[in-house]
Amino acid sequence: MPFGQIEAFTADGAQLALEQAPGAAPTFVWLGGFKSDMAGTKAEALARWAEARGQGFVRFDYFGHGRSEGRFEDGTISRWLADTLAVIDQRTEGPLVLVGSSMGGWLALLAARARPARVAGLLLIAPAADFTERLMWAGMSSSVRAAIFMEGRIEEPSQYSPEPNIITRALIEDGRKHLIMDQPFKFAGPVRILQGGADPDVPLAHVEELAALIRSDGITFDLIPDGDHRLSRPADLERLLAHAEALAR
Repeated sequence: MPFGQIEAFTADGAQLALEQAPGAAPTFVWLGGFKSDMAGTKAEALARWAEARGQGFVRFDYFGHGRSEGRFEDGTISRWLADTLAVIDQRTEGPLVLVGSSMGGWLALLAARARPARVAGLLLIAPAADFTERLMWAGMSSSVRAAIFMEGRIEEPSQYSPEPNIITRALIEDGRKHLIMDQPFKFAGPVRILQGGADPDVPLAHVEELAALIRSDGITFDLIPDGDHRLSRPADLERLLAHAEALAR
């Protein structure tokens, strides 16, 4: 398939939008964030880098995200992890580097645990591991928690979209099946973490706690003191691509 052409990939009965470019191993797989899509600034920068380098690259939209089928509010961590594993199993070969942004960082860790023979490296950008419990549920008032329990969902304003974020009871309860920050996380490969010190959505302390739990052959923690959650400024993207370059060797 020509680079940049979007195709439909069927996973668990729904069509997911996917872009794939063959190239040198390891293949880089982009895993986006909560309610984001594969056309974001960081994903585009990584796609251009892979094309220029002749690196294998795959990116896709989860169920209910971007160009893929499904309603966002029907999604859960289990569903989006299943999408990720379907892409890995059916559309890639050989060693992989998973590049996970925000929620995608959590999914990258879960996928690495599920497919240890395939995942050779991890590049995590503001990784929001366990965010449904530690960053959402923990920060909710008792009245908001009650509303989620009784009504099944709430709507919250989004800083990144005119449409509100829909937080469902199913998302919170399903997230508890995939929590990883209650014990050390073992990974037999290099891990690189890029984090902004001024991130209001995934605080530095949260990512530092996660990094301390990861047991790997080598972990690099790159802090951008004034970086926000997006980490999409030109200098931020340069840092991201430098980490990708190191993991491609």
